[in-house]
Amino acid sequence: MAEVAEKEEIVKVPKEPLFSKKNRKLMTDPLTDNNPVTIQVLGICSALAITAQLKPSIVMAVSVMFVLGLGNVVISLMRNIIPSKIRIIVQLIVVATLVIIVDQVLKAFAYTLSKELSVFIGLIITNCIIMGRFEAFALANGPWKSFLDGIGNAAGYGLILIIVGFFRELLGSGTLFGFKVLGDSVEKTGLYSIGYENNGFMVLPPMALIVVGLIIWVQRSNNKELIEEN
Repeated sequence: MAEVAEKEEIVKVPKEPLFSKKNRKLMTDPLTDNNPVTIQVLGICSALAITAQLKPSIVMAVSVMFVLGLGNVVISLMRNIIPSKIRIIVQLIVVATLVIIVDQVLKAFAYTLSKELSVFIGLIITNCIIMGRFEAFALANGPWKSFLDGIGNAAGYGLILIIVGFFRELLGSGTLFGFKVLGDSVEKTGLYSIGYENNGFMVLPPMALIVVGLIIWVQRSNNKELIEEN
């Protein structure tokens, strides 16, 4: 009998697009149904401390996005060579290096804002969101997915900071980015002419927690799946 040569079929696995549906969810889920602040309850400290004004809130959001996005990529690239016993130390070194870069850039180009943020830039090192994504995602996934995950979680964190900072500065000081938008409280112009007064309680740290609580309430009211059953 004649032997029939069998040709091996090479099965080509289709390459996943850079912005596939699965990859897009890495960026969009933290903005809504898996927000690191309102759902995972992480990063609350900075949400209380630096959101009295909108500008520091935005700067902190951008800083965390830089540190988490780039840090996730670095940890992902090193994931196969990091000994498991010292992985936390390596993660701290990576995030500390990136935070130092952010701190020096702020001191060089926005010194006043750097002084206003004070120790909170340094405390990015211990931000639970960053260390959590390093440990839970970057150590188990490739650089691109890790980058998207970092950007998505940082954006979700920053979104809450910006919302809280917006309402606290607007209702507490009557300003946005330092500009008077409701009128002059001394000369009684704008809304102040009809008896409106700034709510001084809004600029105090406890009010940040209340605003975050209201955001959580709205979010869970719109999505019943987020409500935990007793």
